[in-house]
Order: sequence, then C-alpha cells, then structure tokens
Amino acid sequence: MAWILVAVAGLLEVAWALGLKASAGFTRPIPSVLTVIAMVASFYLLAQAMKVLPVGTAYAVWVGIGAVGTVLMGMLIYGDSASPLRLLSLVLILAGLVGLKLAG
Repeated sequence: MAWILVAVAGLLEVAWALGLKASAGFTRPIPSVLTVIAMVASFYLLAQAMKVLPVGTAYAVWVGIGAVGTVLMGMLIYGDSASPLRLLSLVLILAGLVGLKLAG
C-alpha cells in the first residue's frame, strides 16, 4: 500500500509542477489553488508512505516519478524537446528508480 501512496504522490507532483506553469507565477487564481492543493496532497501522501518505507528510497522514487512525468508531459503538452539524449536520460532515471526499489 505504501508504494501506491508514493506513486500517487509522484503523479500529484507532476500535476503541481505543470500547475506552476499554468498558474503563471500564481497570478491566475484557479490554477494557483489547484496547484497548492496538489502540492499539499502530494507531500501528505509521501509522508504517510514514509512511515513504513525507507526515507531515501521513497523520496527518490517520488522525485523520479515527478521528474520523468513532468518531462514527458512537457513534451506532450508544451512541445518541449524530445531529443534522443533527453529520452535516454529519462530511461536512465527509470533504471535508477527500479534499482532503488529492488535494492530496498
């Protein structure tokens, strides 16, 4: 169950990272409020998961999900570069996350 919390927290991290852009520096009220809600929910779920998971592994997986998800969504939504080097870098991040989970 704790890993599910980390996964959902990571997806919420993607939401709030994208929300930061959509809020235009917290000048747009609705995206700003939704961003803050996603932030709070993401941190809360991560904190709950850390009650039973190793702190370093849980945090790294949370950050990794957020980073990879945000880069992918940036490519899809905002047309960010999808160069081979960026894609390879994402694969390496994922490999590191899998390694941490298997070692933990």
